[in-house]
Amino acid sequence: MLTETAPAKINLTLRVLGRRADGYHELESLVAFADLADRLTLEPGDTLALDVAGRFAAASGDVSDNLVLKAVAALRERVSGVKAGRFALDKNIPVAAGVGGGSADAAAALRLLATLNDLAPDDERLINAARAVGADVPVCLASKALIMRGVGELLSPSVYLPRLHAVLVNPGVALATRDVFAKLVIRENSAPALTPVPHGFDETIAYLKQHGNDLAEPAIACAPVIAEVLTVLGATAGCRVARMSGSGATCFALFANADEAAAAAKMLQARYDKWWVTPAVLS
Repeated sequence: MLTETAPAKINLTLRVLGRRADGYHELESLVAFADLADRLTLEPGDTLALDVAGRFAAASGDVSDNLVLKAVAALRERVSGVKAGRFALDKNIPVAAGVGGGSADAAAALRLLATLNDLAPDDERLINAARAVGADVPVCLASKALIMRGVGELLSPSVYLPRLHAVLVNPGVALATRDVFAKLVIRENSAPALTPVPHGFDETIAYLKQHGNDLAEPAIACAPVIAEVLTVLGATAGCRVARMSGSGATCFALFANADEAAAAAKMLQARYDKWWVTPAVLS
């Protein structure tokens, strides 16, 4: 039995630079990963199958559409004789929530297949399979803090980040990325391009305050409750910065230490019992 974790992806910043001729959008985003993760296991065998369990299993949709199986298919198109077997997915990350849950699962599947089939982590066929499955899969395959550009296929070397204590909040709204982009009005982007990320905590917070998420406004147009979440997070004791991740609806607040984050999560869980709230560490 082989096991991989599939950490949630958090877009600390996200700029939309423009729409390409093929309909996709050019992005620039500083990405970190949380200690919140799905868990994927693989029992090698001749029959390809996927079992899904966990808190968010019911929201994951039909198994035949799961990105884990699409990752297997994408790798088999590029590598003959790929061995697989029965996957079991423990789904702890919210679905359609802007934190790359499905992409993280697909990336974990590719890492498991690489191990089973003696493929190097930097094998170009593995990376191309990740790109074929989805825009966020390459960065989730790396699962380390870095800057992603293009439509997600251009990845910087790893970026050092201090441990960022966070509270993640999802108001229980599933958002389709295409619906958010449909509401996006592309304006001349006045936000500065991402420069090297400073190392200190206070310096990192100041850096993040210079960079927002261009998809927040269209996401709020789709789900106005996101504005409430951001307002509540921003007013929470100890919050240094509050942002939305990806195309939403998950938002996050950053705190100076674990105690502040835990206290904020406890307060939010008590006051907003319909929201999904969890403390996390980003790195």
